[in-house]
Amino acid sequence: MRLRFLTAIDHGLSVGETLNVALQQAIADLGGLGGLVHWRDAGSDRLRLVAADGLAPKVAGAWAELREDEDEDMAPVRAVRRGGFVWVAGDSMGIGASGTAAVPLVGAEGPIGALSVLTATSGEPDPVQRSFLGSVAAWAAGHLERHLEQHPDVSGGELPRMVAVRHWEYNAAAGSVRLTPLTPPVVGMPGASQPDLEDLATLTADIREAFDRGTAYDTEYRVDHGDGTFGWMRARGTIVPGEDGTSARMVGTLWGPAQAGAARDPVVAALRDLGDGFLTVDEDWRITFANKEAERLLGAGRTLLGSRLWDIPAARTPGLESHCRRASAERKPISFDLHWPGDQHVHRVRLVPLQGGGLTIYFADVTDEQPGGAERTARMSELTAALTEAVTSNDVVKAVAAHVLPPFGADGLVVNALTGGWLHVVGSVGYTEEFLRQIDGIPVTSHMAIAETFRTRTPGFIESPAEYVRRFPQFKGFVNASAKKAWVFLPLIASGHTIGCCVISFTRPRSFSEEERTLLIALSGLIGQALERARLYDVEHTRAQELQRGLLPRTLPSLPAVRATARYMPAGKGEEVGGDWYDLIPLSADRVALVIGDVMGHGIAEAAIMGQLRTAARALADLELSPDELLTHLSELVSDLGHDRYATCSYAVFDPVTRTCSLSLAGHLPPVVVHPDGTVHCPELVSDPPLGAAEPPFETYELRLPEESLLVFYTDGLVESATRDIDQGLAQLRQTLAWAVSRTSYFPSGDTQQGDTPQDDTRRLDDLCDVIVSALLPDREQTNDDAVLLLVHTRGTPVDSVASCSLPDDPRAAGQAREYVRNQLAVWDLDDLAMTTELLVSELVGNVIRHASGPMRLRLMRSRSLICEVYDGSLTSPRIRRAAYTDEGGRGLHLVAALSQRWGTRHLDEGKCIWTEQDLPLAP
Repeated sequence: MRLRFLTAIDHGLSVGETLNVALQQAIADLGGLGGLVHWRDAGSDRLRLVAADGLAPKVAGAWAELREDEDEDMAPVRAVRRGGFVWVAGDSMGIGASGTAAVPLVGAEGPIGALSVLTATSGEPDPVQRSFLGSVAAWAAGHLERHLEQHPDVSGGELPRMVAVRHWEYNAAAGSVRLTPLTPPVVGMPGASQPDLEDLATLTADIREAFDRGTAYDTEYRVDHGDGTFGWMRARGTIVPGEDGTSARMVGTLWGPAQAGAARDPVVAALRDLGDGFLTVDEDWRITFANKEAERLLGAGRTLLGSRLWDIPAARTPGLESHCRRASAERKPISFDLHWPGDQHVHRVRLVPLQGGGLTIYFADVTDEQPGGAERTARMSELTAALTEAVTSNDVVKAVAAHVLPPFGADGLVVNALTGGWLHVVGSVGYTEEFLRQIDGIPVTSHMAIAETFRTRTPGFIESPAEYVRRFPQFKGFVNASAKKAWVFLPLIASGHTIGCCVISFTRPRSFSEEERTLLIALSGLIGQALERARLYDVEHTRAQELQRGLLPRTLPSLPAVRATARYMPAGKGEEVGGDWYDLIPLSADRVALVIGDVMGHGIAEAAIMGQLRTAARALADLELSPDELLTHLSELVSDLGHDRYATCSYAVFDPVTRTCSLSLAGHLPPVVVHPDGTVHCPELVSDPPLGAAEPPFETYELRLPEESLLVFYTDGLVESATRDIDQGLAQLRQTLAWAVSRTSYFPSGDTQQGDTPQDDTRRLDDLCDVIVSALLPDREQTNDDAVLLLVHTRGTPVDSVASCSLPDDPRAAGQAREYVRNQLAVWDLDDLAMTTELLVSELVGNVIRHASGPMRLRLMRSRSLICEVYDGSLTSPRIRRAAYTDEGGRGLHLVAALSQRWGTRHLDEGKCIWTEQDLPLAP
């Protein structure tokens, strides 16, 4: 099992990690006290200690350097000399060991070192243990041999680049880190000059954060040798479970440089004080050296060495990463000029790939040598200003088309963004819809130039169709379909991540100078940052609008008394969603509640409050509350949300029998009434303060409406703007209504109106809505407030569809009510409902006689359903209760609920009304 474990982790380990793992496995299998690894110096007779585990520094120091003389009888020396397993009994160190087992690390040309274990059990290891020890040594030796092959500059006589310097332990309860003493023989430096961490508090904080996350710890730190030189260390650790299964501590190792002398190299010292910036990175883009000027440009700090270049904010300057990746991919030097934002200077950057991987980066300040610097700065400033004002992704595409294409003579643009593993077209210029459909939704695994640029993060410049076909022969058809002759493929990078690709194209072949390439790459960084910001806005704004629209009515019902249509217009670009809302709620007796309101402010919170108010208004309307009572309850709800929350609201109830509209206003504008003759009337109503600020009671107004009137409800966003005050907006609304009604003949007379279908009426309302919105909001993109328009066409109930009579306040009333019902239903040809209706009316009248008081009145209405209403002078409300088997009463309302489609109670100023609704029989 241990051998399978070693095989599984064979890849990706450093030299130091390999030795550490080998020691841990060998010690565990032999039950040892500790272990050692020695490295053999080629051409000498010495073995030097390069790794130790489980031993105190004093003990390890005794094994620091061994000679291969014949007189030397130490187990590691004998194992190297013999080329096989060696067992030396005895406790030469006085630490309680029973002996030392050692095996050689054998390379291609013989032993290169030795692995030893100080055993605790008595007696020589058995054959199985000896075999395992040899297998571990072979595994470690093979790994070291591969390392030497990959790094030919490191000879077999040199120490590994990183070895274990000291061990550490983090105590979660105390929140502190304890470090073991340094191991001088391992590092190979005198104790006085050994490197130490610059900031132990920072190490402790980083370890604590990893422990709290429950993850392994792996971080690199800068170290100061105390003599003007520096290097770096790597700290690694894992969480150790306690006896109760919980995690109480984390243990790990500090890995340091095995050769400190490299830091004192005279060439390194000269580069350190060089006036221009100089740094090197390895194949993983980690910084391995940085001089003082490079530290100033990138921002000096303890994490500079060993950090990934792209994790440093200053290194994300537009254009730097693209050029670096291009130099690394093409394996050739590149020079370009870069406008450095930190000091506002122009630096000439020279990139030179290193043999075996990595890159050197050289910065030279050439600000005074740039004759075209002003023009470039002006271009970038113009684009930067345009991208700063861009809010949506479409705005970004427009800015690029206006400020990037003309200076380069380009006429084609496609901006792609990553969405779920696919590149989708965000916007374009100069391409047909058919071509865009072909390239939309390209997988990032595709071999097209766009996808390749995205994957490699390397800009591409193709100067002719022939070059395109040569590089991507399978996409010759796309080249012909695009009708373009030259292309620039720029990766869009933001916050260290590739978010898309920008393609700039030309109608004729052309070459690109190094100056043009540099400028385009720099501009792509600005475009990437703007696009990321715009896409975040697009996503959030779309979600907010979906939330708001989900809280508004999807459709308005078509009712006998009214036909209605509405328009909701969100604010222009850059504005958050608002709290405007509207609703149309059917009530009993064909009455209709009309609601419109506006929560003050913009944002998700306001939209949520709007949803609460609309829900509350529907619930309160179902209780048949009067307009002033309903607004009182809504005002209390808004007050409970906070002292800084306010909303305006208009609540109206239209009664088709009396053709009256009862309404109350809480800080809202009154509706506009359009009469059938085209007269536009604005009632002069005084509005109460907004919800949340008003003190009840609210004023209730009664509007007597002519037959076939039009009610126009709206929010202030329709009539008020930055360039138009509210009085001007109201005057324009009245003029538009008068003109539209007269030109469209909205109120036709005679048989035409009588023969209209509900669809005809709704269509005319929709057309009228469009006319009003176009006139008052001609440019919706520039509006800074939401707007709602609600048009309601009212219809009165025909006189011959309503019948009523008074009833005496005595038991004879039930019989008279049944007789009245039979006669009236016969007139309306509704004899099929006579028996059921008689029973319902009898129960309702009997309930009044037993539990209420007069005067009593019966009203019948013929509409989409048959409505029966019984009025009395009592304010008590009937309610269904469970009747016991022995009760003689209590079942009447159960019978009413079973025989009717709906039933309920409506309270009046003096008394109440109990009503029922029954479906009409189907026509023959």
